[in-house]
Amino acid sequence: MDLTVLIPVLVIAIYLISSIKILAEYERGVIFRLGRVLAQPKGPGVILVFAPIDRMVRVSLRIEAFEVPAQDVVTRDNVTVKVNAVIYFRIVDPSRAVLEVANYLYATSQLAQTTLRSVLGEVELDELLSQREKLNVKLQGVLDQHTGPWGVKVTMVEVKQVDLPDQMIRAIARQAEAERERRAKIIHAEGELAAALNLERAAETMARQPIAVQLRYLQTLVEIGSEKNTTVVFPLPIDILSSIGALLKKLGSPESPDGRQP
Repeated sequence: MDLTVLIPVLVIAIYLISSIKILAEYERGVIFRLGRVLAQPKGPGVILVFAPIDRMVRVSLRIEAFEVPAQDVVTRDNVTVKVNAVIYFRIVDPSRAVLEVANYLYATSQLAQTTLRSVLGEVELDELLSQREKLNVKLQGVLDQHTGPWGVKVTMVEVKQVDLPDQMIRAIARQAEAERERRAKIIHAEGELAAALNLERAAETMARQPIAVQLRYLQTLVEIGSEKNTTVVFPLPIDILSSIGALLKKLGSPESPDGRQP
C-alpha cells in the first residue's frame, strides 16, 4: 500500500480511537459542541467525543461528603462556641452543576460555612446541645434550597462537634450537679412521706390489737439475739411500765387534809 494512503488511514484510525470515551455507571459526560452544551448528558458506557469540536466534562453522581471546618458561633444567649459539621450531597442535574456554578464543591463548602454560623447563631446554647436532630434538618433545608439551582441535592447535614469554653463547661457541670441534688431531695422526701403513711397505718392496726405490740417486741428480741454481739436485753412488759407510771403519778399528787385530792 502506498504511504500516501496509509498515513491518512492511520491518522483517521488514531483519531477515531482517541474519540472513544468510557463512562462508569456513576458518571455522566456534559458535552460542549462548538461551545454549546448538548441537551442531554452522555453516558454511562461508550460514547464518542470528537475533539476539538466536542469537549466533555465528567461529573460524578455519587454522594460526596466533606467536613465543614470549625466555625466560631455566637449563640442567641451570647455564648461563643466552636462548631463543625459534615455535609452529604450529590449531583442530580449534571448540566446545571457545570453551567450554573464554576466549582460546585467549593461553592457548597462556602455556603455551608456561612449557613452554619447564621442558623446556629439564632438558637440558645441549651437548644444547640439538646436538639441536634432539629437543627440538622433545618440546616439541610436551608442548604438544599440554595444549592437546588446548581443541580446539587443536599441529602444530610450532621453537626459533628460542639466545643464549649472551659468556664461554660464548669457552669454546666454545676447546673447538672444541682439538678441531681434537687431530684435526690425530692425522692428522699417522697420516701419519707411513704414511710410515714405506712407507719400511720401500722399504728392504727396495732391500736386495734394491743397484743401486736408485744409480738413485735418479741420479734425484735429474736432479731437482736440472732446476731453475735455483746448486747444484753432484759425484756420488760410494757404493762408493768404503765402500772408503775400510774402508781408514781398517784404518789406524787398532793392530797387535802380530809384525805381528798384537790
